[in-house]
Amino acid sequence: MSTRLPSYLNAAEPGPWAMFLQQLDRVEPHLGELARWTDTLRRPKRTLVVDVPVRMDDGRIEHFEGFRVQHNLSRGPGKGGVRFHPAVNLSEVMALSGWMTVKNAAVNLPYGGAKGGVRVDPGQLSRGELERLTRRYTSELGDFIGAERDIPAPDVGTNDQVMAWMMDTYSVNHGTMQPGVVTGKPVSMGGSLGRRDATGRGCFVVAREAMRRLGLPLAGARVAVQGFGNVGNATARAFHDEGARLIAVQDVHGTVFNDAGIDPHALLAHLKAGGSWSDFPGASLIPDDQFWGLDCDVLVPAALEGQITPEVAAQVRARLVVEGANGPTTPEAEDILHDKGCTVLPDVLANAGGVTVSYFEWVQNATSFFWTEQDIHAKLDRVLSEAFDSIWRSAHDKGVNLRTATFITACSRVLEARAMRGLYP
Repeated sequence: MSTRLPSYLNAAEPGPWAMFLQQLDRVEPHLGELARWTDTLRRPKRTLVVDVPVRMDDGRIEHFEGFRVQHNLSRGPGKGGVRFHPAVNLSEVMALSGWMTVKNAAVNLPYGGAKGGVRVDPGQLSRGELERLTRRYTSELGDFIGAERDIPAPDVGTNDQVMAWMMDTYSVNHGTMQPGVVTGKPVSMGGSLGRRDATGRGCFVVAREAMRRLGLPLAGARVAVQGFGNVGNATARAFHDEGARLIAVQDVHGTVFNDAGIDPHALLAHLKAGGSWSDFPGASLIPDDQFWGLDCDVLVPAALEGQITPEVAAQVRARLVVEGANGPTTPEAEDILHDKGCTVLPDVLANAGGVTVSYFEWVQNATSFFWTEQDIHAKLDRVLSEAFDSIWRSAHDKGVNLRTATFITACSRVLEARAMRGLYP
């Protein structure tokens, strides 16, 4: 790795970007002649930091930090979500954009990697303040985004309503309807059926394929899920509906446990009706620190990055870890899990369902022809199953873990495109 790093990259260590660089270091020896281009992946192609001033309901003007990073565009326009969260920073957004480059290439989508975010707690904003924040952030991005340039999507703290505001703002500023500028929109505005649950459904599909090869029966499998947002609850519902036993769910409000199984549909309905974790009748609260050591077959970290540290990994008893979140397992922790015989399904493969259905949405917007939800589910299953099969065989042929195999596949595709395109001028 070159030591002549730009100062803003030096400032990003330690942090998520440093984790991404560590993962690149591990895969570089497997890239052959393409390794001469690896530094391309260590430097984001474009990085935008913007001030987002917002008029609050009481008349004050608050300023928020906004980011958009286009990590690599060798295989197509940038693609990646927009995150509204108080912990958003440049290191995180750079890392997330890098993981999007790998993720898109791993499942062979014609995209590069990008990511964006605003450092804000959206739960502290009124609906009007959130709309004004979203629209100003979109305007600040200007021509940095576009259907053929960089296509945002929902992520932590954002949803289809935020995407609707982004699409409308971009369309108004350009004087023409631009549905393809974002994905994850409401269906009434050109969004795709099946998009809301796509990431969680994709986690299940990839986990199912891994369980088949590991000899883990799906029926009755004990599953624990961290995070009960869009990804976590969709993953939990998919496992439950296919006969697995959801024994524990954890989020910021606590950890619920029932060895006989938790009905995620009932838990979701309970929370939507105003209930709390503590009064859910289908499970009991347990101390949060007991979650990682639960006796289970499948563990799904679907919250934020950096959750499974070496200390946590030492407690894990699962046979299979399915990374629903981005970057939830540190490289050192993954080594510990590997030594314990625990298989890790990496985020860049396990949570690729969302961007895959986003690709379907983008194609539907470009053609003005829309598929049924059944079509979407079948196409998603096929894309992810084929990607997993190729990566699983590569891992066994090369004697590496699934993350390294995924990076080998993805980085080879990206760097081959970079080499074929050459340098200009």
